[in-house]
Amino acid sequence: MNAPRYRRDERRLVLVDVENVAGGALRTAAAAEWARRVVEDAVMVLPGEQVVVGVGTFDGLFHAKKAWPQARVVLMCGRDGADRALLEVLCNESVGERFGRVSIVSGDGIFAEAAAELGTQGVTVTAFGWRRCMALRLRLATGRVVLLDDRRSSEGGVAA
Repeated sequence: MNAPRYRRDERRLVLVDVENVAGGALRTAAAAEWARRVVEDAVMVLPGEQVVVGVGTFDGLFHAKKAWPQARVVLMCGRDGADRALLEVLCNESVGERFGRVSIVSGDGIFAEAAAELGTQGVTVTAFGWRRCMALRLRLATGRVVLLDDRRSSEGGVAA
């Protein structure tokens, strides 16, 4: 049986900088679960949409994979590892040719240039992040910004 074919404009890629959501490296399964719930409440991922979760530690890799079993989890160790792992996806996997919409769950300005480039390719880019951590560069580079603070209380977790 053939897999269903989707037009580019119908496809969305969701990139999650889980360390930005959780306020630091994922050190526990509970932190990963909490971050997943925050993201699900805000982003409303639909069945069939591709989700890529970026982490910067081996512990984070295991916790994220357990919390997001259907997602692709990418790892890059070191400073800004989760960001750099997600940028590898954005910059090296023909995202603009494959997806009509991209949701970046991070407030980090490091994503601004890639988001702006996707916009020039006709991709609708939405940034999701905490109010106090949403970089102005990212706000300006995306077509839409959704503040996690407005979607969910940070009770029960550590907001970045």
